[in-house]
Amino acid sequence: MDPTPAAGTPRVARASLGVFVVFALNGLFFASWASRLPAIRDALVLDASEVGLVLLVGSAGSLVALPLTGMVVHRFGTVATTRAAALLAAAGLGAGALAVAAGTVPAVAAALFVAMMGIGAWDVSMNLQGTVVERSLGRAIMPRFHAGFSLGAVVGAAVGAGAAAARVPVSWHLVTVVGLGALAVWLLTRWYLPDGAMVGADPQGAGGGGARRHALAAWTEPRTVLIGLMVLAAALTEGSANDWLALGVVDGFHASDAVGAAAFGLFVASMTLMRLLGTGLLDRFGRVPVLRLSAALALVGLLAFGLGPSAGLAIVAIVLWGFGAALGFPVGMSAAADDPARAAARVSVVSSIGYVAFLAGPPLLGALADHVGVRHALLTIVAPLVLSLLLAPVAAAPRRP
Repeated sequence: MDPTPAAGTPRVARASLGVFVVFALNGLFFASWASRLPAIRDALVLDASEVGLVLLVGSAGSLVALPLTGMVVHRFGTVATTRAAALLAAAGLGAGALAVAAGTVPAVAAALFVAMMGIGAWDVSMNLQGTVVERSLGRAIMPRFHAGFSLGAVVGAAVGAGAAAARVPVSWHLVTVVGLGALAVWLLTRWYLPDGAMVGADPQGAGGGGARRHALAAWTEPRTVLIGLMVLAAALTEGSANDWLALGVVDGFHASDAVGAAAFGLFVASMTLMRLLGTGLLDRFGRVPVLRLSAALALVGLLAFGLGPSAGLAIVAIVLWGFGAALGFPVGMSAAADDPARAAARVSVVSSIGYVAFLAGPPLLGALADHVGVRHALLTIVAPLVLSLLLAPVAAAPRRP
């Protein structure tokens, strides 16, 4: 029997708040790095393609961690996995910040590899705990947890913009943020709900071997793989902004680093608003129509940002882009976790496929940006957005008997 508490209990409400803040801290970590990327680029004297290669090394760290995280959660649970992952992320980002101060590009890349291993494992484990809370509540709430991520990213971008404007060194800024953040994650995970069917013995009595078999079998399930491709498109839509929006504004509109960081903040603020509204939209209209609307908004926003003639139009474009990028990833996580007994394996597979965006996106966009500029390079994300429109039906919720 699943020991998850009944919906509406104080324990579920506390767990929901804890998961929300853990998501927010994950966003804070990532945005603290992303918002200072122009300053990091300048400190290391890198061009766009070299920035892309550094980001590629970091993305490789995520891809190492993601396929393994489902098995780790199955063995140790979401509490231990989230704590260990947050500590790893903090250590990597802290070391990377110090390496930026030292001007050592290989050390920055190595530290980012470690940091993204932690952030990737943290991502899977917190999403899995989010599905536990969602099932306990009996309604869609995952977009609100991802709104927590976006809210944390807004705070991270705002602090980053302020630090850039005040010329605070990247090392001081990042080491302070990640140190306090890791401590907060350790405390908040005490509020998590029991993982239930995701951990412990395999339903067929196979133990850890069953977890490995489930992890491998999930890669052969057509629905799981198609959800992964849909999440890949969503990750490209969101991740391209995370990595390149600040630089696109700085280089494309001759703006300052602080304005670039503020533009990134506007993007994540737009995502936050849509994710807060998303639970109501999903409950009223269902997953498929909402995903199609999201893809359409992102298409319009990207085209306007890449082709628009003025910074004023770019502001509107960034808002639409943020609205459109908001729901694909959280809805994909919920869809992958529809069966609790297979949730760890399937969420791990979907996350692994989705995070290919963070592996392939930075170097490809960086290489293109050297030739056509960052704004025009971002137009390549239009193709996966069309794919996400076509794949939206695979996320449909299963019919209840």
